Amino acid sequence: MSAGRFVLTALVTLAALPLVVAGQQRPTEDEQRFVFRTGIDLINVTATVTDRRGRFVGGLTQDDFVIYEDERQVDVTNFSNERVPVSLGIALDTSGSMDGRKMDAARDALDRFLYDLLEPNDEIFLREFNYTPELLQDWTTDRDRLSRAIRNIRPDGGTAMYDAVAESVPQLAGGEHRKKALLIISDGNDTNSEIDVRSLRQLIRESEALVYAIGIEGEPARSGWSRRRPVLPTPTFPFPGGGRRPPSRPRGLVGIPNSQEDRVNVTALRDLTDDSGGRTEIVRDPNDLEPATAGIARELSQQYYLGYPAQTEKDGRWHSIRVEVLNPAYRVRARRGYTATP
Repeated sequence: MSAGRFVLTALVTLAALPLVVAGQQRPTEDEQRFVFRTGIDLINVTATVTDRRGRFVGGLTQDDFVIYEDERQVDVTNFSNERVPVSLGIALDTSGSMDGRKMDAARDALDRFLYDLLEPNDEIFLREFNYTPELLQDWTTDRDRLSRAIRNIRPDGGTAMYDAVAESVPQLAGGEHRKKALLIISDGNDTNSEIDVRSLRQLIRESEALVYAIGIEGEPARSGWSRRRPVLPTPTFPFPGGGRRPPSRPRGLVGIPNSQEDRVNVTALRDLTDDSGGRTEIVRDPNDLEPATAGIARELSQQYYLGYPAQTEKDGRWHSIRVEVLNPAYRVRARRGYTATP
């Protein structure tokens, strides 16, 4: 190659490099609004605003919000009030106590949730949990695949809810969309998990996912049932944590109440949901699952996004966040803080 031709080739190559780099670095419109990099550049907050009757409030602007980190006001630099796609995980209780009306109602509610209430480009994964968690369907927008997986569920066994959440939260990070959420549906207390609530709460705090839970209260004992209950083996580990327990109930006794172990642990569910900006809803009847899931779908479509520059170094500490709206008649729910993970 002649010296002149070599120089010309080099100049053409150098001229093209900025275009390639620019093409690699140029963020999409979605990325411009949602830069999820906790503790690095931008702290991201999803806020739900309601009036005193619990109705969603739309049409607010950036000037309607004030954010405090560690009780010091910060400048909001990013804002959006538009509906954006969501990467949603569903963790469904498939323990023996869910057999019958509860599972039938869950299937119907989730079908409507998936087909009618979410947007077509929202992606979902499905994880069941009984003795152990199991991923039934990885990320997909194919509603038929999700529906088939739900229809094939056969409830049985104990309840490893905390382990299911512990596996679901990291999986959310692999979702395509910037907005992440997890929906937990369960009718009982955890009986089989290895992880404890405190560790799980910390894991959730290190993510930016919204966590929602729907708890189905156990049905009261029916009149005419015998008060005698089968003698059950004494658990070998304390609750929660300490290793996975053996099955707490022999098979064939599905539907027989087992004192408080079958009741929803509302406090534990709220420990998992409230810091994230999500919420826990308790329903008394399985038929109420459909309006409960519908309410969560509406919430996901009517939220505000706010972002502000990180105020501290990645010190590994918890930093509180408080979001307010100027109108005192409105209530706002948002994440309560974040862990500035090194």
